[in-house]
Amino acid sequence: MPRRELVVMPLEDAGEALSDRRDLIERLAALNTSPERPGEDVLYGPGIRIDLPPDQDPVRQMLLTVVDDDIAFSVIRRILSRFAWRVLDPISGMEWVGRSEGDGEG
Repeated sequence: MPRRELVVMPLEDAGEALSDRRDLIERLAALNTSPERPGEDVLYGPGIRIDLPPDQDPVRQMLLTVVDDDIAFSVIRRILSRFAWRVLDPISGMEWVGRSEGDGEG
């Protein structure tokens, strides 16, 4: 079965970028999602892989690949509970939405 690729973008009312690159990597590291080596554009987490656009800062969107269906969606829900982001499946059109900007820091 092919891996499911999802696009991570900011909520429409949260600005044009997800975050600056350094902050994004630090905040995802708190959720056990990080690059294997500092400076790499690929982050690995439980059941997921996140590809950051090379040399883009601030990061406007990123590609999230589901590596393990059994755990990936609980990880995605956890990420969305902390960030003003949305995750779009470009094939099905299905979209998951994170917390709104006014919900405070998680």
